[in-house]
Amino acid sequence: MNATSDGHRPAREATRTDRLLAALGGLLAAYVSLAVADLVASRVRPEASPVVAVGGAFVDRTPAGLKDWAIRTFGENDKAVLQLGILLVLALLAVGIGLLALRRRALGSAAVGAFGVLGALAAVTRPDSESAVDAVPSLVGAALGALLLYVLIGRLLAPRAGTGAAAARADRRSFLVVAASTGLAATGAAALGRAVGSPVEENATASRAAVRLPRPASPAPPVPAGARLAVPGISPFTTPNRDFYRVDTALVVPKVDANRWRLRLHGTGVREELTLTLRDLMARRTVERDITLACVSNEVGGPYVGNARWLGVPLADLLREAGVRPPSEGGPADQLVARSVDGMTIGTPVEDVMDGRDALLAFGMNGEPLPFEHGFPVRMIVPGLYGYVSACKWIESIELTTFDAYDAYWVPRGWAAEAPVKTQSRIDTPRPFGRPAAGTVMVAGVAWAQHRGVRRVEVRVDDGPWREARLAAEDTRDTWRQWTYPWEAAPGRHTLTVRATDGTGTTQPERRTATMPDGAQGWHSVVVTVEGGE
Repeated sequence: MNATSDGHRPAREATRTDRLLAALGGLLAAYVSLAVADLVASRVRPEASPVVAVGGAFVDRTPAGLKDWAIRTFGENDKAVLQLGILLVLALLAVGIGLLALRRRALGSAAVGAFGVLGALAAVTRPDSESAVDAVPSLVGAALGALLLYVLIGRLLAPRAGTGAAAARADRRSFLVVAASTGLAATGAAALGRAVGSPVEENATASRAAVRLPRPASPAPPVPAGARLAVPGISPFTTPNRDFYRVDTALVVPKVDANRWRLRLHGTGVREELTLTLRDLMARRTVERDITLACVSNEVGGPYVGNARWLGVPLADLLREAGVRPPSEGGPADQLVARSVDGMTIGTPVEDVMDGRDALLAFGMNGEPLPFEHGFPVRMIVPGLYGYVSACKWIESIELTTFDAYDAYWVPRGWAAEAPVKTQSRIDTPRPFGRPAAGTVMVAGVAWAQHRGVRRVEVRVDDGPWREARLAAEDTRDTWRQWTYPWEAAPGRHTLTVRATDGTGTTQPERRTATMPDGAQGWHSVVVTVEGGE
């Protein structure tokens, strides 16, 4: 017999099977900790879940280049991949803690508790943390996980009457009984939590369902009949809400109760600070506009661009009501900093917001209240600027300041403080590496240069001359335009390239650049193999 490192009673020698069970015990302790923490978080605040809190802290400290790589590689699944990665790391650490506990039981349990403290610190130090209560889910989960590991290891190596294989089997049976019952209980609790739901989310969902959008005082002009082309494979002129891209840092989509939501307008040059409810906003003069949004992380030919019909109030009207003047009129503030409920800050030039473009505080999208994923109850929309400097979702505060005085979230991470959308065009069909049949092939896609408009689109086959494509009718200069080019395709491998010229007469440059620091540019090309012929 050997003494345990806790030194208080004898225990038998650990075997390979004991080590495997101890590793399993560590995994089970971690699982129970997370399941309990998530259950508690569902009653407190979903964002206080330890995986979400730690993941958010990781995102905030991730170099911009790595985050951009994650978006390019995993697309809108980048958040799921991050959370999966966190769980895998935790699983490996849990195995190590289980093996540690086999030798030093108290120390192993203390390690579980330490991870709970780290999760609690991550939760309460997040920008969206509302109170110290956010620490509760991690601490409660870790306490139960630490206790479970201590009990499991004790069962595994408990002193028994008798020795040999029979005693070892009894120890392991006791371990497995406790492990199985605890695992089932944790799974049941997690399932119950999901079935019952979160009161916070339920209230938010009910508040959105109760919203009745007002009729716009200024409706969007009818979309010209020729603006929508019936070409298979082309992006629709209006992007359905379910298909609209989503790029943000929120691991859990904030679900805000519209009844409790408030927007505060304050800062330099604000003569009268304002606090508005959603009802207050919807009672103002509302406008409806078709506006194309683009993400700065969108590579040449990428998917992170979409067009929707937005309903909201003119932001410039609200600013002028509060006494704000743009710099061109002597105003002291040149930056508007929008803050989201999740702590995100986005800096926008005041001049751009107040120069007459349709900058909105939007609460409607394609005829319905904003989806939660796209910023319910209210978000900003500023035509002609990339989203990271204009399109704050879940907005709760607008502060007037200067670019010299404050750097918004993305600027210290290497992105430009100001970022007008660059002229871009994309081939939607045929798809890359497609195999169209010889004959007339309709090449089609979209082009955008928000707030400048698209004047011309040209297509080139291989190294041949540029040929002008047929542009769909323009809706407004703030929306993208569809285009088509009938190509007489000969058999063989071909490269199709597109470029656009914006309303100022500037044509896309050929050389491709990275998305950092202020958006990608360059020509989009696809390679296809035409089949058929003699």
